[in-house]
Amino acid sequence: MAERSTAAVDVAGNSGHEPLTAKAGKATADGAEAAIKAGTQKDAGRTDGKKTDPGKPARDDRTPELHSGHKLARRYRLEECVTRLEGFSSWRAVDEKLRRAVGVHLLPADHPRARPVLAAARSAALLGDPRFVQVLDAVEENDLVYVVHEWLPDATELTNVLASGPMEPHDAYQLVSQVSQAMAAAHREGLAHLRLHPGSVLRTGTGQYRIRGLAVMAALRGITSDRPQQTDTEAIGALLYAALTQRWPYEDSAHGLPGLPKGVGLIAPDQVRAGVHRGLSELAMRALVNDGSAASRPEKPCTTPEELSKAVAAMPRIRPPEPSFTTPPGGYPRSHAYGQQPPHGGSPTGPLPVPPPPPLQGRTGRALKWSVAALLIAALGLASWQLADTLLKDGQEDRPQISDSTSDDRKPTGEPLKIVDAQEYAPDGTPQGADRVKNTYTKYDDPNDVWRSRTYNDGPSLKQYKGGVGIIYDLGGKQQLSSADVKLLYGGKYTEVSLYEAKSLSGAESLKSMKKLATKKTSADSLNLSLKDPVETQYVLLWITAAPYSGADAQTYAGAGYKQGITNVKFTG
Repeated sequence: MAERSTAAVDVAGNSGHEPLTAKAGKATADGAEAAIKAGTQKDAGRTDGKKTDPGKPARDDRTPELHSGHKLARRYRLEECVTRLEGFSSWRAVDEKLRRAVGVHLLPADHPRARPVLAAARSAALLGDPRFVQVLDAVEENDLVYVVHEWLPDATELTNVLASGPMEPHDAYQLVSQVSQAMAAAHREGLAHLRLHPGSVLRTGTGQYRIRGLAVMAALRGITSDRPQQTDTEAIGALLYAALTQRWPYEDSAHGLPGLPKGVGLIAPDQVRAGVHRGLSELAMRALVNDGSAASRPEKPCTTPEELSKAVAAMPRIRPPEPSFTTPPGGYPRSHAYGQQPPHGGSPTGPLPVPPPPPLQGRTGRALKWSVAALLIAALGLASWQLADTLLKDGQEDRPQISDSTSDDRKPTGEPLKIVDAQEYAPDGTPQGADRVKNTYTKYDDPNDVWRSRTYNDGPSLKQYKGGVGIIYDLGGKQQLSSADVKLLYGGKYTEVSLYEAKSLSGAESLKSMKKLATKKTSADSLNLSLKDPVETQYVLLWITAAPYSGADAQTYAGAGYKQGITNVKFTG
C-alpha cells in the first residue's frame, strides 16, 4: 500500500465540520495572495478572470541545479525534468521505497512562492478526493521545497485525446459530468484550481477522468482570481467546447487546438461543427457565458461548478455509441453485400465479388447429376417408409409416445431473477458492512451506503487476509441460474469474483463445501459472470477474492489501499 505523507494522513481524522483549508493554514488558490506578489507570466489561451502581478520577472536562474539521479530524502530519485519555468522545475521521479513512479515539483526555499506552494499542496492533500491526482508529500528540506504527487503512466492527457478529433457525445458528457462534480467537491472545501485546461485533465484506461494540479499549479505560477468558482466553471465550459469542436473557444490558439476565427466572437459549438449534440452545445455556452450576457437565453448561466454539475445531471441520458463491426481482412464491405449500392453514390472499396463457377458440362457433369437425383429419390423413399411405419404404430397404440429427451437439457431464458433476501458471508465472524447488504440489490438514496470491503495494505489478492469477502443471495426458491451482472464501486487492476452454489442463507457452511459455478477477473467497474451450464439453486454466493488499488475517499474518509464495493447485483435465469 502506498504510504501517505504527514499532510495526507490527517484526512482520516478530519471530522468534516471545518473546511480542510482551515487545517492547512487557509492556503487555497483563493487566498494565496503571497504568491501573487511574487510575479508570474500570463498563460496563453486561459480563460478570463485570472490576475497576475507584472512585478518581478521570472528568474529561471533560481531553479535548483539538480540532475537526473539526484535523491530527495534518500527516497525520491529524479529521472527526467519535464518543466523548468519561473524559478521552479517539475520532474518525473521514482519512489525507491515503494518502487513506483511519482511526480515532483521543486523550487528554492527562499523563492517568494515557496510558502504558498507548501500551503496549497497540504490543503490539496487534505482533500483526499480520488478524482484528483493525489499529493503524497510536501516538504521543506536543505534549502529546497518539493511537492511529491501521483504519477499515472497509464493515463492520457486530454490534450492528446483531442488531438485525434472531437469526442463522441457520450464521451463529452462523461468528461463534463466527472470534472464538474470533482470541482464542485473541491470548492465546497474552499479549494480552486484556476489553471484547468486539457493538459491538467487525464483520462485513465477505465474511462475515468483525474484532475492534476489542484491549487498547487496556481500557487506555482502565482495565479489568483477574484471569482474563483466562476473561473473554474468557465474552464470546464472551455474543456467541453473543445471536446465537441476540437477548437479552443477563444481567438488565440492554445493547447494544440486552433482558436475561433477572429471577429466572430464566441459562437455555440453546434454552429462551429455539424452534428454536435444540441444539449451539450447549450451546456458549454451556459458555462462559458456566465457573467450575465446570456440573460436573453431561456436557460440560466452556470456560475459555479455545483450549478454546472446539477445542469449536467438534469440532462436526458446520452447513451454510448453502438459498437461498430469491422470487415475482416480480405472480406467484403458489409454495406456492399448482397448487391447493395455503396453509400453516398460512391464506389465499392473492397474487392469485387467473385462470380460463381459455371455449371458442370459434358459427360462428367451429366453423370453427377444422375447420381444426385438417384440419392434424392432413395432418401425420399426411406423417409416415406419411416413415416408410414410411425403412423401405423400410432394407430395400434392407445397412448401417445413419450419422448426420450429429459428435462436436464436446460437453456438460458434471459429472465431476471428476483432477490428476496441477502446476508454477508463472513466465516471468520468479521463482516465488512452487514447493514448495507440490502443496498446491493435495491435502490438507495445515499451513495455512501454502498456495501464495501475494508481497505487492505496489500493486494490485489485478498486471500492472505480472510480468503475473500462476499454476500449470499436468496432467490426465494429453486431457480434456474445462468448468469450474474455485478456493478462494482472501483475499477482498476484488478477485481476477481466467483459464484458459488450455497446450501443456505446462514453462511454456516465452509467455502470448500460449496460448488463453484463461475469465476472472472476484470479491471473495469462491472462484469458479467456466465455459467457454462445453467443450474437450479436457491442460494448464490458472490465471492470477491481480489480488489484493485484506489485512493482515499473524501466522502467516506476511507483510506487509500486495496478495496472494492458492490453497487448492484442482478441474476438471470
